[in-house]
Amino acid sequence: MSARPLVAIRDAVKRFGDFQALRGVSLDVRAGEVLCLIGASGSGKTTLLRCVNQLARLDGGGIWLDGELLGVREHAGKLHRLSDAEVARQRAKTGMVFQRFNLFPHKTALGNVTEGPVQVQGRRPADVHAEAMELLRSVGLANKAGNYPSELSGGQQQRVAIARALAMKPRLMLFDEPTSALDPELVGDVLAVMKQLAKTGMTMMVVTHELGFAREVADTVAYMDQGAIVESGPPSQVLGAPREARTKAFLAAVI
Repeated sequence: MSARPLVAIRDAVKRFGDFQALRGVSLDVRAGEVLCLIGASGSGKTTLLRCVNQLARLDGGGIWLDGELLGVREHAGKLHRLSDAEVARQRAKTGMVFQRFNLFPHKTALGNVTEGPVQVQGRRPADVHAEAMELLRSVGLANKAGNYPSELSGGQQQRVAIARALAMKPRLMLFDEPTSALDPELVGDVLAVMKQLAKTGMTMMVVTHELGFAREVADTVAYMDQGAIVESGPPSQVLGAPREARTKAFLAAVI
């Protein structure tokens, strides 16, 4: 693995009015690693992902992706916000899968996967079509390419959403509780796709309540509480032998 982390988060601060959602968060994620963020609702996990994907702006600190500072440029000792076009260029390095599937309801599964590469990246539809079919095959949905979202189960929609994000060829995949909106019997299929994706070497940051998944797949687990990283390390340590009292209390409540 590269000596330089693919994602470097340093002293990240985010406020919403008087509420401080992130309190000086620092984390590294190296290429090919899987980081799982765990913690109670409202602990800052989703806010952190949204800042990495530049859906929210930091109020302090910085995030670097592949060595490039996100959202701002330093010039003559001052930070200047990037243009929307520059932010879009940076954001293209990340793919994000949300709790809700956010598929285009008027497009088929195949149409959802091809939309970004054709419309945003300007690629040839014929090239994209073949890649999109392969992606749908990889998530077990080649036979659903012509179906619309309303004709798919929640788990199938989420797997299309994963294929859609991968179609943009991101360096980093962000997952925000991708199974939380699913019926229990549908969770396994989505987690299986994510496990397979991890095996291919995709760098992933995953907000999850699925501790079994974190234990099996994560290289690092970080427990967040009140906008801060309380404890981070390999799953065997954080989930198996946590050092911090707050981590122990959280695990006791959810296991």
